Amino acid sequence: MGEDSLFILPIFELGYLQLTSTVMTTWVVMAVTAALAWLCTRRLQIKPGRVQTLIEALVSVIEQAIRNIAPQHSQQIMPFIATLWLFIVIANLVGLIPGMHSPTRDLSATAALAFLVFLSVHWYGIRIQGLKNYLRHYLQPSPILLPFHIISELTRTVALAVRLFGNMMSLEMVALLILMVAGFLVPVPILMLHIVEALVQAYIFGMLALIYVASGLQSQQLHQQKQGDDHA
Repeated sequence: MGEDSLFILPIFELGYLQLTSTVMTTWVVMAVTAALAWLCTRRLQIKPGRVQTLIEALVSVIEQAIRNIAPQHSQQIMPFIATLWLFIVIANLVGLIPGMHSPTRDLSATAALAFLVFLSVHWYGIRIQGLKNYLRHYLQPSPILLPFHIISELTRTVALAVRLFGNMMSLEMVALLILMVAGFLVPVPILMLHIVEALVQAYIFGMLALIYVASGLQSQQLHQQKQGDDHA
């Protein structure tokens, strides 16, 4: 870790266009994620080997976690949530590579991820429920609450971005301070702390994204169920 661990310095500048280390690392993470997905799925067999068994177990765990939150829409939501989890795990662990830093320590990167979650909430809601039915739940139980629903959508998106950024930035700062004070006598505990924190933060971000998406779908379903009971 160096002085640039606390600052995002541009690698290339062309007028107002800047290419930072965060962008470069993010592209690398996306390429690695795509390559892993291709390598893991290009030779699937009916009788799985060790690697395929491990992958299927991981997919089953993710699928079960999604089914517990959104049982009726797990198949539609799973590709987005699973990709988000995998990307953030790799992005968080990149900081363990000497000379590289996690892109999630940059607020612009976490803000982009949070904004993607914000869009996905409305995308899945509109795609599954329809535009009219989805927008209607913002007026429930009273149209007076519409501004509060909008504020809630914005604040939780900001909180999602700041939470991941703050935790990953503080982790790198703590690791840097410990190395400055104790030198390289304690690399293993710092390494384990980084791995655990990276996995925990990826899990929390993914679960919050899943809850946000599922809440928009389930709130509308509860409203429709209530209307059905009233007409019965």
